[in-house]
Amino acid sequence: MTRSPATPLPPPKARRRLRETAALTQTQLADRVGVTPGTVRAWESGRTTPRGRKREAYAKLLKTLAEEETARQARQEQEEQAKRNQEREQKQAQAQKQDQEAPREPELKPEPEPEPKPEPVALTPAQAFDALYAFSAPALVRQTFLLTGRREQARESVERAFQAAWERWPEVARDRDPVGWVRATAYEYALSPWQRLRPRHRHPEPPPADPGDRTLLNTLLRLPPRHRRTLVLYDGVGLDLPETAAETEASTPATANRLLRAREAVAGRLPALADPQVLHRRLAELASNERLRAAEPPTVRRGGERRARFWTRAAIAFTVALIGTTALTVRTAPTHYEPPVSPGQAVRGVPQRVAPGALSDEELELRQKLRDQLQDGPERLSPRLE
Repeated sequence: MTRSPATPLPPPKARRRLRETAALTQTQLADRVGVTPGTVRAWESGRTTPRGRKREAYAKLLKTLAEEETARQARQEQEEQAKRNQEREQKQAQAQKQDQEAPREPELKPEPEPEPKPEPVALTPAQAFDALYAFSAPALVRQTFLLTGRREQARESVERAFQAAWERWPEVARDRDPVGWVRATAYEYALSPWQRLRPRHRHPEPPPADPGDRTLLNTLLRLPPRHRRTLVLYDGVGLDLPETAAETEASTPATANRLLRAREAVAGRLPALADPQVLHRRLAELASNERLRAAEPPTVRRGGERRARFWTRAAIAFTVALIGTTALTVRTAPTHYEPPVSPGQAVRGVPQRVAPGALSDEELELRQKLRDQLQDGPERLSPRLE
């Protein structure tokens, strides 16, 4: 039984545009599909992709919204065309009326046409990527340092995130919040549990010089990763609660619960940071006091391209080796089964074969008795009176 292919979906930006054009909120669309508003935010931001029945319902709803938008645009174009035709006719009628009523005036010299304004120069993909990296990379490195407490790991996480963005640059460039896309990727890489298995993670880095910064960093690192990420996004970066929930792929109530628990844990060890404004200022100071530098944009782009070429060549080599191994196995494999012949082995200590000897008188008598009974049958027993 074959499975039908999944229904195609428009890009995340087009999904958001169709919903906004139809004047629907994320909550209303979530009710129509049967999911939570946080799931709709994750679909529209491209963090997750719908599957199964939810995907079919979501695709059908988006198709309906697209058809309604097309019909609406067609009506608007017809109305605008009719309005332009009406205005043109009115202007022609007014011009004819003015020509008939007004006296003829001396001809005036035509005024020189204004010079056209120079069009903005379009940036190449590499220039746009370099501009995005130069604008957001230093701040992202400082924010990632608050999550990991490791300077080199924070820098590497941001570089890997930008390399992933360069591989998917057409999608990231059209995203409404490209910095958020890179930030979410960097946070996922920095908080991956596989980081603990790296040899570099076994060697601790020198803590901050200031005792207050050191205490605050240790308090942050004691929080669970989800609570720590929520606290950094809300109180450190300054996102609002729905945006924080969408980036962490959680519902708004769950995100609010994580934020409250993280604030309680921080305030339990540092009572002076119970005020959210003070906590925001201290997080900014902690990230700014560390001298964290990001690599140059061309270096990051070239590193991503080298990594992509390496994995592509590795995949090709693995595929070629697999094909060669399969062909060799098919070539050398036997066409039928032949049981193996066991090697000969000398057997020692086996007793000689001995024939049966002559029967004794008792054995001969017993044999004769058995033969007579089998031929005549056993004696019949009859009842007797006693």
